[in-house]
Parts: sequence; structure tokens; C-alpha cells
Amino acid sequence: QGAWGEMILDKLLESSGLVKGQEYTMQESTTQADGTRLRPDAVVMLPEEKYLIIDSKVSLLHYEKFCNATDEGERTRLLRLHVESMRTHAKGLGEKDYTKLYGVQSVDFVLMFVPIEPAFLLALRERPEIFHEAYDRQVVMVTHRTLMATLRTIHGLWKNERITRNHLEIANRAGALYEKFVGFSEDLGRIGKHVKDAQESYEKAVGKLSEGPGNLVRQVEMLKDLGAKTNKAIHPRLLERSLEEGRDA
Repeated sequence: QGAWGEMILDKLLESSGLVKGQEYTMQESTTQADGTRLRPDAVVMLPEEKYLIIDSKVSLLHYEKFCNATDEGERTRLLRLHVESMRTHAKGLGEKDYTKLYGVQSVDFVLMFVPIEPAFLLALRERPEIFHEAYDRQVVMVTHRTLMATLRTIHGLWKNERITRNHLEIANRAGALYEKFVGFSEDLGRIGKHVKDAQESYEKAVGKLSEGPGNLVRQVEMLKDLGAKTNKAIHPRLLERSLEEGRDA
């Protein structure tokens, strides 16, 4: 019955939309500081590093026998044993203190999964306070329907968490891109200033080279006219400019 309950629990988790290995684990064993080992049937991760423990090892042997019994006295006895079996299991879960398995980050209750809903309803009808007794021990009894509703809610929480994380990531990337753009525009401005400064320096240098009376181009050309030996010639436009500047001056 324990293996069957674990199988049903595993199927429920798969159909809830949660991702195994990322949002829940099965049969994860943990050794405590005192050497004791805890091995919950399922651990469901919640946003903000919270954890939900689910146990499915509920014995329903007395319930099965109750369903098959025909003697009324025997059925009464088996029903009483069925209720006590569920109460004992809830008490044992509370004493295991699964809530400290992950420290203060863990949720403060454990889900006790009863795979056969009529078995839970029968016990609840026979002893209405059984649910509250378990709850006082930080154990919540759940059936197929209530557990699936819980898991669907957790799936929705993860979906919203991923959307929120994506929005934050987009905002962070947008901020980083904006800062890069500002840096690029500042660098571009500095390049423009350097280009302008270089242009001004170039024009001043050209002016010293070819402008005014006795400019450098005219004087060098005069050396050539006087017989300087060279196979090269000053660019005609530069030479013409120096001659014009010399005449204007």
C-alpha cells in the first residue's frame, strides 16, 4: 500500500504541471546532525526557498478489511482501528518534525496524503476532530482532490514567479543597455572633440606651411630654384596656394 500511495502521489505531481527535479523531488533522503535519517515521500519547492513536505505512507489495511467485512460487530471494530491508524500516523508525522528538515526556510506543516478519499471521509465522519488533532501537530490531511488543488496553486505561484523574474531580468538588461548607450554616446562626443581639435591643428599647421610672405613652401621651392638636387616636387595645389598667399600678402 505504501508503494501504491507513492505511485499515486508521483502521478499527481507529474500531472500538476510541476517539473520533477526542479520544483519537486521524490524520496530524497537527508541525514540530520544527530545521525537520524529523514526520507519524505515528496518535497515540493516553493518560491522564496520554501519547502512543502508530503507523506503518502498511510496504512489503509483496516479500511480495506472494513469494506470487505459483513459482520456488523467486526465492521465497528475495524472502523475504530482504521481511525486510530490514521491518528497514529498523523502523530508520528508530527513527531518526526519534518518542518526542520530545511531549517527556518521550510513551511510549518506537512501534508499527509490519503490516496483513497472515502477512507478519509469515513474516518472524518466517525471522528470529526481527527483533522484538527492532526493540524495541531502541524500535519494537514489531504486527499486526491485537495492535494491536486494545492499543487495547482503552487504551479501557479511558480508561473507568476517566473514572470516576475523575467520582468526583473528585462529591467536589469534594459538598465545595463541604457548605461552602455550613455557611455557610447560620451565616447562618441570625446571622439568628435578630438577630431575637431585635430582639424584645427591641421589647419594651423597648413597655414604655417603655406600662408603669409616667406612661407615655408615658398622658401623650400626657392631652394629648388637655386639648384637644390631633388627628384621630387611639391604638390601643385600646395605650391599654388603658397604663391597666391605670397602675392596677396
